[in-house]
Amino acid sequence: MTGERLQPQRLLHRRIVVKVGSNVLTGGEEGLHTPTIAAIATQVADLVRRGAQVALVTSGAVAAGRHRLREALRDADSKAPRDVQSRQVAAAVGQSRLMALWDSLFDEAGVAVGQALLTRGDLADRLGYLNARNTLLAMLDLGVVPVINENDVVSVEELQEGRIGDNDNLSAQVANLVDADLLLLLTDIAGLYTTDPRRDPNARLIERVERIDEAIEASAAGGAGARGTGGMTTKVQAARIATGSGTHVVIADGRAQDIVVRAASGEPVGTHFLPTGDRIESRRRYLLSGLQARGRVVVDAGAAGALLRGGNSLLPAGVTRCEGTFQRGDVVQVVTSDGRHLASGTANYGSDEVAQIAGKQSGQIADTLGYEFGEEVIHRNNLVLV
Repeated sequence: MTGERLQPQRLLHRRIVVKVGSNVLTGGEEGLHTPTIAAIATQVADLVRRGAQVALVTSGAVAAGRHRLREALRDADSKAPRDVQSRQVAAAVGQSRLMALWDSLFDEAGVAVGQALLTRGDLADRLGYLNARNTLLAMLDLGVVPVINENDVVSVEELQEGRIGDNDNLSAQVANLVDADLLLLLTDIAGLYTTDPRRDPNARLIERVERIDEAIEASAAGGAGARGTGGMTTKVQAARIATGSGTHVVIADGRAQDIVVRAASGEPVGTHFLPTGDRIESRRRYLLSGLQARGRVVVDAGAAGALLRGGNSLLPAGVTRCEGTFQRGDVVQVVTSDGRHLASGTANYGSDEVAQIAGKQSGQIADTLGYEFGEEVIHRNNLVLV
């Protein structure tokens, strides 16, 4: 990739998750390849300045750590090249170096970043999911780029051949977590081919996938690159997860000129997987389902009006009482004093806590409870109107 000035293009996608694989980040070498990483950072920063919200899922921690510790790990590698513990040590050393590089490059571009280390357990747990979602959405709203990686020091799934945990599938979960418009999977080939292009000179790039069927899965079959834990199979698995929730997915060559900006602008690049579900409608159905609701929050006329005007969170000042027993992270209905159902959403506080802060200003939450999970009873990102 070159450092030429990016040409302004209209952005088709506004909330984007970019996943960068190890083979792209290392440039095929042992350590991190700074020019390639810098080019990606420049493009992401350009999108942020133009109003896009971008989360970055990055591999490369193990590769960076192994390069730093290559002498110390040489004996261990000769005995057990896939030893989980040695790779966790490499991840611990490499993660700080990887994050420092991203931070430095984005700082030069005038964009703030924040690190987020996640495990599968974080996203499977109801409260962990809510905490991660609220934090990442708040970062995106502030123009901060979350730099996300699986916490390899405590999570061993990815290190065990990538069959269960890998950053491809993590990126799909992040895309669902933040309601992304586009998931861009950057690898070291141009996209999904009919067969492995490294072995078959007649392999043909599949430019558009409307449905992931057996033929697509067969095309994806094959191993990972030399430094990656995923392969085309895990990328197609990730595409299945993300497209089912209404997200566009593109697999493309991360080394190609301006690839991030081109994909965000809707230019045909790589392999484009079309959404098979409606993201907004799917989330709306989930939140409005009577089977999901665990309780009700009753609001006054002022709060009702603010909610109906749209784009507002539910603050404790507008709450008069709550009904039923629910926990933080449960779905609740928002109703008027006469029982009219206005909205449903995911509660930031449990019913006992809401009862204590009802009618109070947001600044009083910490004094009342001794802690706070945010100034809203239900954040606007977790709320849908009836």
